[in-house]
Amino acid sequence: MGRASQEQTGLDCPVEVVYRRIEQLRPDPKNPRRHTAKQIRQIAESIRSFGFNVPILVDAELKIIAGLGRLLACRLLGRSEVPTISLEHLSPAQARAFMIADNRLTEIGGWDDRLLGEQLRELSELSLDFSLEVTGFDMPEIDLLIEGASGTPEDDPDDAPLPVATGPAGPAPATPGSSVRTGSIAAARSSPRPIAC
Repeated sequence: MGRASQEQTGLDCPVEVVYRRIEQLRPDPKNPRRHTAKQIRQIAESIRSFGFNVPILVDAELKIIAGLGRLLACRLLGRSEVPTISLEHLSPAQARAFMIADNRLTEIGGWDDRLLGEQLRELSELSLDFSLEVTGFDMPEIDLLIEGASGTPEDDPDDAPLPVATGPAGPAPATPGSSVRTGSIAAARSSPRPIAC
């Protein structure tokens, strides 16, 4: 099938994984995605715990389309080769748009906090040979998610009823439900989390 035919039929083509040396791959200087040092360490720990399971995507000139974070993590781990998939069937414009989409589309999705908490709780009850933080969540976040999924949060001083207010009209009972729990999952996620890519 020729290139034009592939572009007209939804770009269906065979996928071949090829191991290449790290120094052969070139980061795209126009890639707008940025990775923090902390995120690179997290990706490295994930690769160390689970293996390299998502190949790096490159174009015909071995320029990275998706997977720069994984490449940087492998450098940190001292690896010399990484699995790659060549997307030679994409035009330069398609490759550039896909590079953006690959990062952006993962940001759009959300979490079901209850199901996520249940998964983390079940994992925490197992004898694991890795830390739960390889999931990308910090332990304070994990604790809050597990607590939220249990439906039986621990007593918190912030849950106590508000004191009765007195004024010219006499005592006014506190409004039910007016107490605010400060240790919320939303608060734990107030800072944006980079996407591991």
